[in-house]
Formats: sequence, C-alpha cells, structure tokens
Amino acid sequence: MLYRHGDVLLAKVQQIPRHAQAKTGVILARGEVTGHSHRILEAQHAQMYNTPFDTFLEIRSEKATLIHEEHHPIVLERGIYKVWMQREYRPDANRWVED
Repeated sequence: MLYRHGDVLLAKVQQIPRHAQAKTGVILARGEVTGHSHRILEAQHAQMYNTPFDTFLEIRSEKATLIHEEHHPIVLERGIYKVWMQREYRPDANRWVED
C-alpha cells in the first residue's frame, strides 16, 4: 500500500530495521519555502525512527491522521510505514522537491 501526501511518499512495510533509532516528534517533512510540515495530528499515537538512509513511521493506534496545511488529510491505519521525500529530476542534477 502506497500513500502520497504532497512530496512525501509512504509505503506500508512489515518491520522497522533493528538498527533504527527512535526520533523525537512526528514531523515527516518540513517545507523549506512555506514552513508548513507533513505531520501526524495524533502525535501520542505515533513514533518516528531513523536509520542512516531511511525514515520509518509507526502508527500505534487503530488510525492516525497525516496532515499538512496545503493537502487533504490522509488517515493511516495501525502499522509501520517507510517514508521518502520525493526528488525531481533535472538534466544537471537530482534535487529534493521543495514544499
């Protein structure tokens, strides 16, 4: 199952890698231009994890809501999600999409 929320992409996965470290907060991405953020509304029901190359989100309640000021909310079910920031291709370089 894939979810797209602006420039953030989430995919449901089976588990969090053993070497992942818990992260404070539930902001998936912060907009460089607007200052808005993709975040979980019910922060107490979610936990973020980082590895050197990947980010994961665990929803610990039946459902939680992914919100952002410029996008419709998405309801995520209990589970673990891998999180990606989408990149755009330019002939001279790849770069992160700016929100």
